[in-house]
Amino acid sequence: MGLKLKYSVYYSKHYTLNLPMDHRFPIQKYQMLYDYLIDQQIVEQIQMKEPMLADDNLLSLAHDPEYIQAMKTGIIDSKIIKRIGFPWSFSLYQRSCATVGGALEAAESALLDGISGCLAGGTHHAHYDRGEGYCVFNDIAVVTRYLQKNQKSERIAIIDLDVHQGNGNSSILGQDPNVFVASIHGEKNYPFIKIPSHFDIALPEGVSDTEYLAAVDQLLEAVHHFSPDYIFYQMGVDPLKFDKLGKMNISFEGLIERDRKVLGFTHHRKIPVSLALGGGYSNPIEMSVKAYANTYRVLNEIYFGRSFVETFI
Repeated sequence: MGLKLKYSVYYSKHYTLNLPMDHRFPIQKYQMLYDYLIDQQIVEQIQMKEPMLADDNLLSLAHDPEYIQAMKTGIIDSKIIKRIGFPWSFSLYQRSCATVGGALEAAESALLDGISGCLAGGTHHAHYDRGEGYCVFNDIAVVTRYLQKNQKSERIAIIDLDVHQGNGNSSILGQDPNVFVASIHGEKNYPFIKIPSHFDIALPEGVSDTEYLAAVDQLLEAVHHFSPDYIFYQMGVDPLKFDKLGKMNISFEGLIERDRKVLGFTHHRKIPVSLALGGGYSNPIEMSVKAYANTYRVLNEIYFGRSFVETFI
């Protein structure tokens, strides 16, 4: 592969659930992305790591212990399960623990190597005492609290570019002066009642690359003024024009340029950053897989000087 890529990417078989055949969530995308990154030699097999499963003590840094136990045992309010959008199973609990574990190990790796990734996560709709929107436990909120508790970081920024506003991030972390949650999302998209972040840009339906990238510039300027020493990048690809839930008109090229701006920002300032997968619901789902993979191509380009070579699925 030429240049040595010194960073780790966390992936677990737990990320794929057995869902009903008619379920709308494209659960196969996690395995597809893992295979695509390896097959296209974007990430080496040796870089792929199996994450830990988060335990109750870790989860309780950002979640109600009663809610954690309810998710573990399945003795949980049916209204909460309905809002989460997945049927309860112990596998769902394990998947959620593996997602938080992947985020934690990615953060630890980023502190050593400057950058890392998890092929799941960005579960920004999970609140202290409940989940919703396909999110059970809030991986970024839990790991933010872990970094603070263990004095590994003082000022943490969350760059959330998922098309859906991260109401869970805001409800858990919004009152913390040492955290800066910055979001670009769809004005009229889910969640329909939004909890304000520290910095929000709400964009209209059908927004173009030009408008979107101008918003990214504004967001990065705000993050710069906050002066973080650690960044989580929620790299959702649901702004893509092919996305069933996105309602935006962003091209592959627009998302690539977005990633260049964000990762150029972190690299230039030498701020450790970990990547969380975020949303992607394109039809066909291969379009989302390609967009996720492009973020890792941009990572390789900016951090390791590899030529950006895009192939088409």
